[in-house]
Amino acid sequence: MKEVIFPPKINKSAKIAIITPAGSVQQGQLDKTLEYLEKNNLNPVLGKNVYAQFENGYSYGGTFQQRLEDLQWALDGDFGAIWTSRGGYGCVQLLSAIKLNKFKKKPKYLIGYSDVTVLQSFLLNKGFASIHGQSIKTSSFGVEENSYQKIVEILKGKKPEYNLNSHSLNKKGKAEGQLVGGNLAMICSVSGSRYAFDFKDKILFIEEIGENYYALDRMLMNLEVNGIFKQIKGLIVGGMINMGDEKKNPEYENSFDSKAYQLVAEKVEKYNFPVAFGMPNGHIYKNYPLIIGGNLSLNVENKVKIKFQ
Repeated sequence: MKEVIFPPKINKSAKIAIITPAGSVQQGQLDKTLEYLEKNNLNPVLGKNVYAQFENGYSYGGTFQQRLEDLQWALDGDFGAIWTSRGGYGCVQLLSAIKLNKFKKKPKYLIGYSDVTVLQSFLLNKGFASIHGQSIKTSSFGVEENSYQKIVEILKGKKPEYNLNSHSLNKKGKAEGQLVGGNLAMICSVSGSRYAFDFKDKILFIEEIGENYYALDRMLMNLEVNGIFKQIKGLIVGGMINMGDEKKNPEYENSFDSKAYQLVAEKVEKYNFPVAFGMPNGHIYKNYPLIIGGNLSLNVENKVKIKFQ
């Protein structure tokens, strides 16, 4: 297993690069979180294209070149961390053009989730950890402030640990290993490519939003037919929200959709690794950060304990 580099903890008033590598954001949508960062003695610095828009069948946060320019600026620059404004779609377009020559000399955490999963997979394959956590822009239903505070704590050197309530679908057991994963659709989008995660002996995390149940099943089958469930040592399942048909699903707004969870449980029933459902991470109100590339212990008994080492 390749040795993973974890950035040093940030200093007071550290500069944080803010970029939009995927979908577009509008003026005003980032203000509340930027103010929060400033109140926590951080210094957000916006990329020059952070509010750019480019329409090409989708509202991108700028042209390919604009988004790549800001991403490269953030990777190369003297920043304490890189915080993405949102997910959406577009990060995968940038992967083949990213250069890490300067980043390797001054590594920093890349923070985000959703579409940003593919950037985090790219970085981990190069030996760099990242933070799967809340973006600067919040969802329409908002986000708990602790979701940001826990990210700041990681930047300041604290290793997260979480105690989860029991869940009827949990599979008991213990595992230790490196965490990989993120948004399930994004994991599948680079499956089989040189940008895919290495799953062997890893603990996998998955979360999802806005998929029909058959599409969720298809993505889980992608993991199955690629032999990924045979390789991993444990599974952590986060938010599954806005699943299925809004008019037919009474749990459409629930953070942890029970039908989606049942589909996951059915797919991994025959395997012996521990499974923990209900991790508050994903497109949900409580979006507590996880360190992609971090080593953790997973203990699933009557309660669940997740501890990064």
